[in-house]
Amino acid sequence: MTAMITTEALQRRLDTRTKPQGSLGALEALALQLGAVLQTETPVLRAPSMFVFAADHGIAADGVSAYPQTVTAQMLENYRNEGTAINVLSNQHGLDLTVIDAGVIPVAGRNVRPPSWIGPGTRNFRFESAMSAEQCTRAIETGRTFATDAIARGSNALLLGEMGIGNTACAAMLLHRRTGWPLVDCVGRGTGLDDAALERKCQVLAEASARCPRVLSPFETLVEFGGFELAMLAGAMLEVARHRCIVVVDGFAVSVAALLATEMDARVRSHCVFSHCSAENGHRKLLEHLQAQPLLDLRLRLGEGSGAALAWPIIDSAARLMTQMASFESAGVADRKRDD
Repeated sequence: MTAMITTEALQRRLDTRTKPQGSLGALEALALQLGAVLQTETPVLRAPSMFVFAADHGIAADGVSAYPQTVTAQMLENYRNEGTAINVLSNQHGLDLTVIDAGVIPVAGRNVRPPSWIGPGTRNFRFESAMSAEQCTRAIETGRTFATDAIARGSNALLLGEMGIGNTACAAMLLHRRTGWPLVDCVGRGTGLDDAALERKCQVLAEASARCPRVLSPFETLVEFGGFELAMLAGAMLEVARHRCIVVVDGFAVSVAALLATEMDARVRSHCVFSHCSAENGHRKLLEHLQAQPLLDLRLRLGEGSGAALAWPIIDSAARLMTQMASFESAGVADRKRDD
């Protein structure tokens, strides 16, 4: 059995690079995390794979988004035509982009349903469970399968995003029910709601929560209030936790999926690199709850993996600095500590 790389060994390597100790700031903590997850003092990130999971939500019928539900299917076509922000950013940074239809309502003339498709969006969780237990299990296992396949192709870095009209309402609801925080601390403007629509969104979610007041497990919470794409995200993270692989978490909704996955398997948390703190209400508090330090704070609220893609060069830089920088000894540079 191969001995585990210790935190002390990783820190020692980092401290013997040709730089003052701690001078790379947050990059040093990131480099240590990469080394610990990949179990090597010389981490190399290979074949980064970007996954965007898309689905519709029944709760959208209650006006919780500034956009109509038909936008989800329209955006799928936009991804196919290379017209979205994540297309641009993935091409820029050499990320292998896969967009998964987890449960988008089909549009007229397009009836092809991929194997990943669970159903035509979730049910309206204001009135009934969002999905069945069987659908939730299928979604989680589908997410696991996408992660497994990417890792089998040689990837040790998965970047995760999401898209779906109504999914910030879904994510806020999941956060509320998993943490017990007041809805006002969890619900945000999503796609750009005005004050009246934001108040309506909070009211709708309060009514939905009252429908099912009992204490729920993480899995049951997904069944009652989740989305197919969020369940798949959780599944992908659960699979990553079984491998020497990192997962780059995008914004609010993916962070909520990370919370659920961590509650299901505590190993998930150490594999997660949180790319940014979004402008969505509740995200900063959630990151603090997860003891996560986001790499960026650009007031993004787009989703679709855009923050993860933007953070990717920083993550790759941390690995390269850990791996490629010379040591004081190999470079023939005096280490100040030894000269004092």
